[in-house]
Amino acid sequence: MTTVILGAGIIGTSTAYYLSQSQTPSIHLVESSPELFASSSGYAAGFLARDWFAPASASLGRLSFDLHKKLANEHDGHKTWGYARSTATSPAETIGGGEEEDWLGEGASRVKAAKKIAENDDTRPVWLAPRYGKPDIIDKGDGTAQLDPFELCHYLMSECKSRGVRLHQPAEATSLTRDPSGALSCIHVRNTETSEEYDIPCTRLVLAAGAWTSQVFQKLFPNCKIQIPVSSLAGHSLLVRSSRWPPPSSDNVPPDLNSIHHGTDDSMASAKTQPPCHALFTSDPAASYSPELFTRLPSGHIYLAGLNGPYPLPSLPTERIIDPKAIEILKRTAESLLGKGEFEVEREALCWRPVTGRGVPIVGPAKNKRGEGEQDVWIAAGHGPWGISMSLGTGYVVAEMVQGRETTADVKGLQL
Repeated sequence: MTTVILGAGIIGTSTAYYLSQSQTPSIHLVESSPELFASSSGYAAGFLARDWFAPASASLGRLSFDLHKKLANEHDGHKTWGYARSTATSPAETIGGGEEEDWLGEGASRVKAAKKIAENDDTRPVWLAPRYGKPDIIDKGDGTAQLDPFELCHYLMSECKSRGVRLHQPAEATSLTRDPSGALSCIHVRNTETSEEYDIPCTRLVLAAGAWTSQVFQKLFPNCKIQIPVSSLAGHSLLVRSSRWPPPSSDNVPPDLNSIHHGTDDSMASAKTQPPCHALFTSDPAASYSPELFTRLPSGHIYLAGLNGPYPLPSLPTERIIDPKAIEILKRTAESLLGKGEFEVEREALCWRPVTGRGVPIVGPAKNKRGEGEQDVWIAAGHGPWGISMSLGTGYVVAEMVQGRETTADVKGLQL
């Protein structure tokens, strides 16, 4: 039995990671981009939540959060990919005042997905501009965490390769073949750099191509009666450093046991329990969007995003064209929240998140409720802003599906 996974982003790589833990037959990852993790897998925020999800995806969200914690504890994730507990906060004073709009598609913050905002306490990011007071607390770090998605992706890929998973890159699947019984037998692949064409044995196929998943499915199954309702939502981001936030040493920040004293006036009691990272969710009515800021260890970066727009999906993520107007808006936001002259921009980015009209991902067989679709094919895409948070859980349950086992998380509500 040979499994081919189309898309070597964090969802595809997570699937290969968990599949390779117990599967001895061959596993192949096919990635079209010449640069690994060039879209949302490598350029997302890396914020993790345990219970900020709709009922249909709540079980998957909890499983994935727990798997992130387990993986980091067992494989030194706090040093290798910056895993750390994180508070989730929202300042009482917004940038320009006013109420937040509907979540994601309307430019609002993921705070809309949180169950409850606790009362204000002593937690305050030291890098937040002095004119902002103490923020309201959404989560004190028990159900939220932070990591660097690019580094996590590379760790997962390295582990996959060490187990014999084969990566075909840059390459695209052009067609597939079924045997007389209708079972998958092989997939035809073309190396887009050398134009070499070859076949990979394939008895099970997983489509995890992010925002490009629907295009890949239509190309391989042009006569199929179903469609994959995954589209793209583009978003710009900045990676900055603040002069007011020198990062704590990772040697002193195990993912769960220790915490960091951030403020200059916090009590020692607060210092013992406060997570090392902060997430800040606010709104900017003047720019019609809801900024989100996340601190990262051990790099000391602050990630700023939340500005989405109707930028068309390119053929490859490396063909991105960054909009200078969007970057200027983000820089003005950084000046307001971090302080003018108090930060340095280290990276400007644009990536495309895979989204669905229902606001939850598609995780399951490529068949609808009427049984129409494709045999031995599974879809794992459409996670929107939660791709990193749900990545490990998605990979885990898709591996279970491919192996014909009952899934650990209840994902019935995420199928076509």
